[in-house]
Amino acid sequence: MSLAVGTRPAKLGAMRVGYVQFAPVFGEKERNLRRIVELLDEKEADLWVLPELCTTGYQFTKEEELGELAETASGGPTLERMVRLARERNTYFVLGFAERAGERFYNSAALLGPEGLITVYRKAHLFFREKHFFAPGDRPFEVVRVRGIPLGLLICYDHMFPEAARVLALQGAWILAHSANFVLPGLGQLTMRVRALENRVFVVTANRVGQEARAEPTLTFTGMSQIVDPTGEILATSSPTAEEAVVVEIEPERARDKKLTPLNDLFADRRPELYRELLR
Repeated sequence: MSLAVGTRPAKLGAMRVGYVQFAPVFGEKERNLRRIVELLDEKEADLWVLPELCTTGYQFTKEEELGELAETASGGPTLERMVRLARERNTYFVLGFAERAGERFYNSAALLGPEGLITVYRKAHLFFREKHFFAPGDRPFEVVRVRGIPLGLLICYDHMFPEAARVLALQGAWILAHSANFVLPGLGQLTMRVRALENRVFVVTANRVGQEARAEPTLTFTGMSQIVDPTGEILATSSPTAEEAVVVEIEPERARDKKLTPLNDLFADRRPELYRELLR
């Protein structure tokens, strides 16, 4: 499935992509929104990626907390605020939030722009105690066109499943917007470089920093957000502790080329007839 929104970037062939790395405070949505705005400051990008559950914080300890902090995708005050910000800045945001849908809760990422809510991706692969509070995603992976550029969404632990990135790339995604709350040092940063390389796509990973000690074990988030090009090269990265917004100008059409050598195309050389049964 593909959705098209917006127009091409002002500079044909170029796109400014960025991430916001910060330490959300659990339960303080207003404070977290203010911090996002502060970090954006005067920086400009066509697309911003923010961390997983960046408006609520991560470490839920009981379902009642989730019930108080989760919002519906349509009409939720946090997403409405971010849509207004997208209109003011003429930009797009991918941000992680706790979604309420009927009686269920999802660890979700919303794509928002000047035209409003564009799509919501619900995390397919739940990590650790997320399984106690969230339902696994129930929607297929989809590609959305933002300003003419095909984009796919992933959330944190999805990085460990190459099928997730591959199915988005096979649908034509040139950029993977990856909201994260990594706690395993260096792992997600490494695997997402591999996902970029094996699919010849750009990856923007927005991870958070800081700690949450609302339950055992204490969670220390690893930062090191990064923007990676289709060869696996890191174009930008942050420290494990800094709160900052970082922007890089990329040429998204580089992700159109899947050739490893003049005789090897990473997608054309696939042999799905040999491994289809094993992927069930």
